[in-house]
Amino acid sequence: MAQVASQIARQLEALKVLIVDDEHTMRKVTRSLLQAIGVRDIHEASDGQRGLEAICALAPDVVILDWEMPYLNGPEFMRRVRSPGTFPRPDVPVIMLTAYGERSRVIEAVRLGVNEFLLKPVSSKALLARLVSILARPRRMVRKGAYYGPEPRQLSSYKPECDPGIGQIVVVD
Repeated sequence: MAQVASQIARQLEALKVLIVDDEHTMRKVTRSLLQAIGVRDIHEASDGQRGLEAICALAPDVVILDWEMPYLNGPEFMRRVRSPGTFPRPDVPVIMLTAYGERSRVIEAVRLGVNEFLLKPVSSKALLARLVSILARPRRMVRKGAYYGPEPRQLSSYKPECDPGIGQIVVVD
């Protein structure tokens, strides 16, 4: 177990993370949380357009994305990123970090191809769990109709009448 923890600590230390959030204070809080769990290479973008440019310039390993931003919000950002053939890094893992936790938004985020979903305020423990999930259990990228994103997880409580058209959806815990 100590060997696994040591390996994860090394992976976190080597991770390059981009925070895309229009609120300076939230970027600062997220940066502090990342540093507390061992991430050292952290970059920031103050809006969605700058975030797209930063992905192209920096090639981050993970993007932490806000939902509500001016000019280019989180959903539109995801539509652009998850466009193979148009966007140069459509496979970059994305964690949606938002104050909006309605089930409809979680489902929309999954439909847009986010890898993980977290609610503000977030703890370092929750952020670490999502990063470990991305590092230790990466999901392959798939195309299903108009959907391009990580292969959806299976839902134990999945109901076919709730199927948004991309297969089985998981609301991350």
